[in-house]
Amino acid sequence: MTIFDRTKETAKSRGYSLQETAKKAGLSQNAIYNWKNTTPSDVSLNSVANVLGVSVDYLLGNTDEMHPKQLTGDPDVDGVDLNDYFKKRGLLRFNGKPIPEEDLRIIYRILETGEED
Repeated sequence: MTIFDRTKETAKSRGYSLQETAKKAGLSQNAIYNWKNTTPSDVSLNSVANVLGVSVDYLLGNTDEMHPKQLTGDPDVDGVDLNDYFKKRGLLRFNGKPIPEEDLRIIYRILETGEED
């Protein structure tokens, strides 16, 4: 299902036409129809998601959950974002030994891009 299709279906379930949805999101009346052939901007997509009360990931088809998971603030429940962890923690260790800065950069690059080289 395309972004356009999912947006149209969600708008219909909310009782909105695509033109009403676009207007409420601050877009031109037929802006969403353009999504049939073009990728919407992040700003436009976010605005429409807010109007429809769903997550951007839902409109993109990345999830079937309309609403993002609410975080509890408990790392044992929510997990830990390694990007935040790397930025907040200075020295990291493995088996009691400090991980060299060069190795940390490699680990970070692999996690960020999913590629080793």
